[in-house]
Amino acid sequence: MKSPGRSIALYVLLVCLLPGCSFFEDKSSGAYFEDDGPPAGGPNPTSVANAVPRPEPLSRIGNAPYEVYGVTYVPMRKVSVGHVETGEASWYGRKFDGRNTSNGDIYDMYGMTAAHKTLPLPTYLQVRNLANGREVVVRVNDRGPFLGGRILDLSYMAAQKLGVVATGTAKVRIEVIDGPVPAKTPVQSITLDRPEAVFFLQAGSFRLATNAHRLKADLTGAGVTGIRVVTVQIGQNLYHRVQVGPIHGSAAVSTQRGLVINVTGIEPKVVKECC
Repeated sequence: MKSPGRSIALYVLLVCLLPGCSFFEDKSSGAYFEDDGPPAGGPNPTSVANAVPRPEPLSRIGNAPYEVYGVTYVPMRKVSVGHVETGEASWYGRKFDGRNTSNGDIYDMYGMTAAHKTLPLPTYLQVRNLANGREVVVRVNDRGPFLGGRILDLSYMAAQKLGVVATGTAKVRIEVIDGPVPAKTPVQSITLDRPEAVFFLQAGSFRLATNAHRLKADLTGAGVTGIRVVTVQIGQNLYHRVQVGPIHGSAAVSTQRGLVINVTGIEPKVVKECC
């Protein structure tokens, strides 16, 4: 997405080519807006971790006032933890994968990110789909959506985890947070095949190596040991997987798993091999 600091005229002309433009499906033709839409394949949503809130300064770009369709938006310089908004969310996908977001990041449709018109960049949000109760944590690093009065544009993966991909939009509640959200699902027991079995806990899988190494750093800071980033190829795409291990014995698995959940907010995937 072009930065709001660039030419406003060019910004307005190209606004519907930007990542901040919302996804929606043409119900009469089955086509996706501006040829956007979901990818063919991708990582299992259960293997993708929530965004991990951490202190960050305001982004160097993307926080200045800007104009779209004759409307001037003035981004907030500061927002309080607990700030809540309720409204409709949409999502954007493959057409914008790899393009710049408003704060200069590279958009990763498999990352846990979102776009908002005025929240400071970056801001961390807990997002709840009010139709099904699902929740995720995202990092706001982009501007939009500018269509239909929507309040949030989700990355494809965030929309997938919330159950918004099929419907295109959903009513959501968003809340500004500043720390990890405790997991709400019960911890499942893991039975090892044999005492000498060796396992890895997969904490996340990312298209961008920077996101994988960011999670690795967060896990290290939380006291998790034996972390590695494994790169695998699936079709034409590379995925960078954050794995903890090797782990020997059920007690060690339980301890490390608890630490991972405290950081990511989701249950890690247990794997025996590197991928």
